[in-house]
Amino acid sequence: MGRAVAVRALEGSGDLDRFIRLPFRLPDQRTNRVPSLLADERELHDPRKNPQLTHCDAERWIAWRDGVAVGRIMGIIHRSYNETHNEKTARFYQLDCIRDAEVVQALIGAVEEWARIKGMDRVIGPFGFSDKDPQGLQIEGFDHLPVIATPTNPDWMPALVEACGYAPFEDMLSYRMDIPSALPASYALIADRCLSHHGLHRVPLHSKRDLKPWIVPVLRLVNATYGELLGFAPMSEAEMRALAAKYMFILDPQLVRLIADANNEPVAFVIASPDMSEGFVRANGRLFPFGFLHILRAMKRSKQLDLLLGAVRPDLQGKGLTAALAISLFDTARQRGFTHLDSHLVMQRNTRMRAELERLGAVVWKRYRVYQRAIR
Repeated sequence: MGRAVAVRALEGSGDLDRFIRLPFRLPDQRTNRVPSLLADERELHDPRKNPQLTHCDAERWIAWRDGVAVGRIMGIIHRSYNETHNEKTARFYQLDCIRDAEVVQALIGAVEEWARIKGMDRVIGPFGFSDKDPQGLQIEGFDHLPVIATPTNPDWMPALVEACGYAPFEDMLSYRMDIPSALPASYALIADRCLSHHGLHRVPLHSKRDLKPWIVPVLRLVNATYGELLGFAPMSEAEMRALAAKYMFILDPQLVRLIADANNEPVAFVIASPDMSEGFVRANGRLFPFGFLHILRAMKRSKQLDLLLGAVRPDLQGKGLTAALAISLFDTARQRGFTHLDSHLVMQRNTRMRAELERLGAVVWKRYRVYQRAIR
């Protein structure tokens, strides 16, 4: 055993670059880890490109032992979220380290001490700036590749976090579902009745040019719909544009389904994508010169469809719009040769969404957990 672990806050751009690159250099990580793109990581920490940083306090630390960087962590206090929900909650995020309980304890301890000084009384995590960031630690289903915007932690990490006094706060589930050869006839009847009764129509999207004008209106619908989700804070127009810019290059209009009302305002949508995880593995953090080719090739070859985002306007939930979205999305999925889908993260307490998936034969194949601990 070497000297004790020293945890130091970042100082300067050199430290930030080391912080961003550290997960690529650590031992003891899972064999099917799916790394983030370095460019995305840099944008996450850049106030000029991440509007979330304007209403959050953020600090970052690196753990050292014998002059070697052995771990990292980020602390976040989402001021506007706390004010809205009358909380004094801090978050730890981007916890990556060697397999060592002392290192985990030192890193989380740094966040807790910082949070106390800031007047917080609770820490949750792992949790980023919003629900759009990877949430929690994976606790089940490690044989399956993580999909975009989900955690990629090793299987030993949850136990080390729990050893620091953290208890379960919220679980998220990822379902696997075979693409059905046909949906029950009742789905079409329900969908047609709903569209006709409420004066709604499906929006044809043939190209990214067709899709682009709908991005901000769709994200406004997300603002109106996601209020009950863990950690959700309404997006500003700047945050909407940043999110659209990040994901536009991977969006396939054929896998976006949109329903609008008589005023041509979106009332329901779903966005899916071919799984790109194997491409991210091969890109190994770099989009250029060849990383984007690996990602595009993986998307072209994949038989797995990943659900990325979806919403139904609150007053129309339970009326049949999910059936309308599913019918058209699954028709395209079958034509494109997809065999199954990953639901992405569904909150365990979201019984309506879970029931709809399970009704179609979906089964849980991955589980994620956000932890919490009182610190005062």
